Amino acid sequence: MGLYDRDYARESEHVQYGSVRSESQTVAFVKETYKLFAASMMAGAVGAYVGVPMAESIRSVFWILFAIEIALLIGLHFVKHKPGINLAVMFAFTFMTGITLAPLLAMTLAMEGGGMIIGNAFAMTAVIFGGMSLFAIKTTKDFTGYGKPLMIAVVVVIVGSLLNIFLLQSPIFHVLIQAAIVMLFSILVVYDTQNIIRGAYETAIDGAIALYLDFLNIFTALLQLFCIFGNNND
Repeated sequence: MGLYDRDYARESEHVQYGSVRSESQTVAFVKETYKLFAASMMAGAVGAYVGVPMAESIRSVFWILFAIEIALLIGLHFVKHKPGINLAVMFAFTFMTGITLAPLLAMTLAMEGGGMIIGNAFAMTAVIFGGMSLFAIKTTKDFTGYGKPLMIAVVVVIVGSLLNIFLLQSPIFHVLIQAAIVMLFSILVVYDTQNIIRGAYETAIDGAIALYLDFLNIFTALLQLFCIFGNNND
């Protein structure tokens, strides 16, 4: 099966509004979701690799690039049922997240032991992501009903982050926000994993992007925390 099997996509559209997917359809959907998640990670890594040498230029137009990133994410919602276009937009979005992450990566690499800091942040992210995914599969508790409070928490964290960037500029508040992001998106890994397994997402792209954003936000928050405490140790 290719990266995004068009026949499977049409079959998924046919059953998505039904009461229950068959077991074979569920397995195929989960496999497709994780395949796209892995491909998204690669696209994001390529974006970061391309962006790091241009970090200063990216920093000067960061908010413009970030607006493009958000526009691509919103646009993906409208083209997710259009084979070919959906993948192009998805990979453009994940590539752009790597570009906008480049200034933070470049700043970290400029620190003493910066490469190790990035490696440790990525390794811990992978451990958290894998652990919470396994927990989502093994636990008997249903987290799929926690959507509204989790989305409210995401909005609160976003608002808090923006207030701190533009008004408060408090290092302590910044640390608290990053710690909250790690905890919040760790719970979202459980929520999204269970929703993928139970067929709550319309398309495999929806599930893949949800997982990608969980991983990206945990990694970014941990990297910032490691940079802060790494500087303090120095």
